[in-house]
Amino acid sequence: MRPIFPFCVFPLFFLLFSCQSNPLGAQPKPLTTGPETGSLVVAGGGHLGDDMLLKFIELAGGMNASLVVIPTAGGAPSYDQDAGVASAFRRLGAQNVQVLHTNDPAVANSTDFTKVLKNAGGVWFGGGRQWRLVDAYGGTRAEELFRAVLQRGGAIGGSSAGATIQGSYLARGDTKNNQIMMGDHEVGFGFIKNIAIDQHVLSRNRQFDMFTILDQHPELLGIGIDEGTAIIVQGDTFEVMGPSYVLVYDQSFWSREGSDLKKLPPVERSFYFLRNGDRYDMKQRKVLLEEGF
Repeated sequence: MRPIFPFCVFPLFFLLFSCQSNPLGAQPKPLTTGPETGSLVVAGGGHLGDDMLLKFIELAGGMNASLVVIPTAGGAPSYDQDAGVASAFRRLGAQNVQVLHTNDPAVANSTDFTKVLKNAGGVWFGGGRQWRLVDAYGGTRAEELFRAVLQRGGAIGGSSAGATIQGSYLARGDTKNNQIMMGDHEVGFGFIKNIAIDQHVLSRNRQFDMFTILDQHPELLGIGIDEGTAIIVQGDTFEVMGPSYVLVYDQSFWSREGSDLKKLPPVERSFYFLRNGDRYDMKQRKVLLEEGF
């Protein structure tokens, strides 16, 4: 009678090897992804140049597209039709601009309030406190229709609070003050998944604040955007637009001059800068270089 031991050992060895290379319960690292259709303009606050606002109008469908401006993050009980960037859009030639505002989620859930969103080519969120946008629109018909703008190929834009709300993790979402990075509101609208977005970064010396979030959520991609500057997101890729910088926190380091001779901090404390025209793949977490760079 032949021994059966060698035949039993092989499948057992294979099982053990498989368990070591892919431990039971291990989950793949979440991917950072943008919208499948449509575009995002994510601006870091401060003065935005006309070129950036014109880019948003273009992505939203042009001068005749329906543009909706939502200034709710500013915290006022009401706004007139020149609030936020609405007057700037009209000055630049946009023909159909409407300001939409409520602080009441019941109103934001109504068909009458949201009818202007049904055919909107673009929605722009103004600055202030991002948690106010969550309290007013989160889980309502209005939020569903924001997503529908992207689904039909339109554009979502926003500056300052209107930038952070576009991420999945809501940085500075505490109702007490804007210095608490992880507060009582932690979920944004998630037009970009698996990301935390900060703003006013260099002008307010906020470049180290992102680590408060990433220490607890290392799976997130961190993006910090300075004033007057934006990322233009299409699919999983963004391009930097504006005179200042975007900071990338992806547990790596990148420099045009290389890093072989640099003494770098640990990856969990690293970040780097991208400038106007630079492109970045959020899903692959790498800078996209022009051919021949």
